[in-house]
Amino acid sequence: MIAPLHYQVEPADLRAHLWRVTLTLAAPAEAQQLSLPVWIPGSYLVREFSRHLQCLGARQNGKAIALQQVSKCQWQADCAAGSPLTVSYEVYAFDNSVRASWLDEGRGFFNGTSLCLRVHGQEQEAHALELLPPPGVATPWEAATGLTPHKVNKRGFGSYLAADYDELVDCPVEMGPTDSLWSGHFEAAGIPHRIVVAGAPPTFDGARLVEHTRAICEAEIGFWHGKGRGKGAGKSAGKSAGKAAPFKTYLFMLNAVDEGYGGLEHRNSTALIASRRDLPRQGETRTPEGYTTLLGLISHEYFHTWNVKQLRPAEFTRYDYTQENYTRLLWFFEGFTSYYDDLFLRRTGVIDDPAYLRLLAKSINQVLQAPGRTVQSVAQASYDAWIKYYRPDENTANATISYYSKGSLVALCLDLTLRAEGKTTLDAVMRALWARCKGGPMTEADLTATLKDLGGRSFAREIAAWVHGTRELPLQELLQQHGVTVWRDPAPMQQRLGLRADESGGSIRIKTVLRGGPAEQAGLAAGDEWLGAEVGVQGWRLDRLDDLHLYLGTQRRFIALVARDRRLLRLAMAMPPASAAQAWRLSVGESARVRAWLAGTD
Repeated sequence: MIAPLHYQVEPADLRAHLWRVTLTLAAPAEAQQLSLPVWIPGSYLVREFSRHLQCLGARQNGKAIALQQVSKCQWQADCAAGSPLTVSYEVYAFDNSVRASWLDEGRGFFNGTSLCLRVHGQEQEAHALELLPPPGVATPWEAATGLTPHKVNKRGFGSYLAADYDELVDCPVEMGPTDSLWSGHFEAAGIPHRIVVAGAPPTFDGARLVEHTRAICEAEIGFWHGKGRGKGAGKSAGKSAGKAAPFKTYLFMLNAVDEGYGGLEHRNSTALIASRRDLPRQGETRTPEGYTTLLGLISHEYFHTWNVKQLRPAEFTRYDYTQENYTRLLWFFEGFTSYYDDLFLRRTGVIDDPAYLRLLAKSINQVLQAPGRTVQSVAQASYDAWIKYYRPDENTANATISYYSKGSLVALCLDLTLRAEGKTTLDAVMRALWARCKGGPMTEADLTATLKDLGGRSFAREIAAWVHGTRELPLQELLQQHGVTVWRDPAPMQQRLGLRADESGGSIRIKTVLRGGPAEQAGLAAGDEWLGAEVGVQGWRLDRLDDLHLYLGTQRRFIALVARDRRLLRLAMAMPPASAAQAWRLSVGESARVRAWLAGTD
C-alpha cells in the first residue's frame, strides 16, 4: 500500500448506476468507526449521502466480520487492532448535479463525500485513491481529477495521493468515453490548467472557451497575488497579497446538459454544469447572454479558490462532516464572490460597460423585488442557509433574502464608499484580509479591522445596518457619485401584480404571491391557475399576463378568474399604476471614478 488508507473505486455496473468501492485500512483501531459525510462543503444542506450506500461488508485475516450500524451514516467494524481491514460496498449514483455522484454508459462523476467512507481517528493520515476503468466497454474511458498522481496511465486511471481525508473528498473525479470528453489545456501565471467538458455538441468552440477562461484566471491570480504570481514566482510587487497561488495545477470539469446550471468550488478544481446551448459555438462572433452567464459561473467558482477554500469562516477551520456547520459569513464568502465574478468579466474585456451594468441592474432588481429583504438580514440568511436557502417554497421571497445577491450589493456599497472616500478600495481590503489571515480562517472582526486600517475609520455602522440590519442599501446615491445614472422603468407585469408565475404551456400557474402586493390583496394564492379576467361585462381568457394591457384599456379594476383545487373563484383586483413597481436600469458616462472602479484601478 502506498498510503495507510487505500480506496479502490470502480464503475461496477453502468446501467444500474453502481460504483464499487473497496477500502483497505493498513492499521485499523479495535472496533474501528467508519462514516459517510451527510453534506458536502460549499453546498449548505444535509443531503444524507449514506442513503445510496448498499452491500456493505468487511473482512479481516481472510474472514468476514460484522459491521454494526450505530447511526444513519456511521458503522463500527467488529475488528481487532493492527491487522489490515478491508471494507467493500456499492453506491448508487444517479444525481446529475455537481454535489453528489453519477454513473451511466456515457459518463461517470463523483465527489468523495458521497463515495468515500471516513476512517475515524485516521483523517490526518495519507489517503490513496485508485481509479479503475469500467470493465467490458467498447470505447476506452479516460479520467480526470485534481488529486496528485502517483502511478497513473495516459488515460488518467491508476493511483492518486491525498495528504488527508479533507483533500481526498475535495477533489472530485470526472470520467467517460474518450469520444465524449473534450479536453483543453492552458497556462495562467505559469500554472497548468485543464478544462474537461462532457456532453459538448459538435458546434462547441473549445478554443474560445479556453481563451476566455485563461483571461479570467490570469486576472484573478493577479488580483490576489500581483502579476506573475503563479508557480515559482518571486516576491510580488506593489500591493499584492504575497505568496504564490495556492495550487500547482487547476482543473475545470464542465458537464454540458440539456437544461442545468450550477457549480461547486474545490481546492484546485471546480465542478460545473451548464446548458449545451450556453457553450460557445464555432463561427460565433458575439457573446450571447447564456455564454456570458457561463463565464460568470467560471469566474465565480475560480474566485472561490481563494475566497472560501483558503480564506474561509473560522467555523470552517475543520469541517464536521456529521452535521450542519453554521456561519453568519456566507454574505461575505458567497456575496463578495458574486460581486467580483461579473466584475472580472468586465475587467478582462469579455463584456463591455453596458453589458456589465445590465448584469448589475439584474442583481439590484432581484434584491429590491424580494419583500424578504425587509424581514431577514443577510447575516441571518447565512446562518439559515441549512433550512431555508436550499429549501425554497412559495413564501421564500417574502421571508428571506439571498446572501448571494444582497451580499454582492453589500460588497458594491463598500467598494464605492471606500473609493469615494479616497483612501483605499475593496480590492485592497480583500488582499489585506488574505495577508492578515494568512490565507486561512477569518472572522467578521478581521474584516472590520481591515476596513478600519485601510479606510481610515470604523465601518461598524455600515456593517451593522447593511449586514445585520434590514435597511435599504444606499445604492442609488453611491452609483450616482461614481457617474452611473439610475433609470426607473415600469416593472414587468408579474412584479406589478405582486406575484411570480409560470406562464408556459398556454396556462398561468401562480408560484409565489408577494407580500403586500395587489395579488395578495385580491386573495390569490400559490398553486392557483389564473384562467382569465372580467373587464366590465366581458370576460377574456388569458394565456399570459401581459395580455391584461390589451383587455383593460384605461380600466384599472377587473375580476381575476381563478381555479383553485378545481373550484372556480372570482377575485376582485386592481391594476396598480406603472409607477407603483419599478425596475432599475443603469447607464454610465465618462466619469474617471467609474472608469477606475470598472477597470480595477485605485
